[in-house]
Amino acid sequence: MSGPSLARTVAAGVVLGAVVLASGAALAASISLSTRQIALDPNDRTVQHIGKLQFLGGLAVRSDAPAFGGLSGLCVTADGRLAAVSDRGHWFTVRIVRNDAGRLVGLADAELGSLKDQKGRPVEDEWRDAEALERLPNGDWLVSFERAHRVWRYPVETGGLQGRPTPHQAPKAIARAPANGGIEALTPLADGRILMLAQGLKREDGARAGWLVGEGGIEALGYRTAPRFLPTDAATLPGGDVLVLARHYSVLGGARARLERVPAETIKAGATLRGALVARFQHPLTVDNFEGVAVVQGEDGSTLVYILSDDNFNFFQRTLLLLFRLRGS
Repeated sequence: MSGPSLARTVAAGVVLGAVVLASGAALAASISLSTRQIALDPNDRTVQHIGKLQFLGGLAVRSDAPAFGGLSGLCVTADGRLAAVSDRGHWFTVRIVRNDAGRLVGLADAELGSLKDQKGRPVEDEWRDAEALERLPNGDWLVSFERAHRVWRYPVETGGLQGRPTPHQAPKAIARAPANGGIEALTPLADGRILMLAQGLKREDGARAGWLVGEGGIEALGYRTAPRFLPTDAATLPGGDVLVLARHYSVLGGARARLERVPAETIKAGATLRGALVARFQHPLTVDNFEGVAVVQGEDGSTLVYILSDDNFNFFQRTLLLLFRLRGS
């Protein structure tokens, strides 16, 4: 598509409805979104590849809803809905719209609501900074939080993201992390364990702190990426390898991001994980504060990769959703 496309309104108005759950009453809202299609390279719309990724479309997303924004973590379900969480303690879901060619063209049926604490109240203050989100095979959701560092499990039988959470085991060492440097990346592995990576906590060898969390306990490992880059999310590929998203920002260089692939066989307790570069995002390509990555298998068996940016509720940043096909997956 050449030239900027018109903003597309995918829902009209804001409709509030009470959703009564077994865990108590929660308020969810259908919100209005506008989307604008964006190119991988704003200066050359013929560019359709970056590293091992084939570009399948991108959207800049806006909403007049005051609570929309600050999205971190990302999950795309098999039925084509996207879910994310926000820095201000909200969950967000929306239906992904793709055209007959499989390209990302819009979003529809958006909903937003408050994450709850264990007493069924909206999370507030230092308890609201949600950073990572994943759905477990049984339908439960895992959410990691910064500032008040923790991981909560939102069981499907009590309302999922709209219900009350229960504590999920997390490493005690995360209490030593900087307020804004907790568990930013988590992903369920093929063997049922959860890989967790901290953004701001370093080990003695300089690698970022990480853990394998499962029925057998909590085992430490490390993650090493490029200098000055910090892990922001992770997603497990169908074959067991893990994609790790990392970003870096500087005043002169602006935002940069890397997507790296960690072989499944290297993910062991005590290891220092390293990923092979899949793609590097930097100017003049479209890039922002990328904090969410999700993987889903396409109808043709290909591996689709979604990447989401966090606008930090900042006028000068954007909420971007990009879709790629992973080549050679």
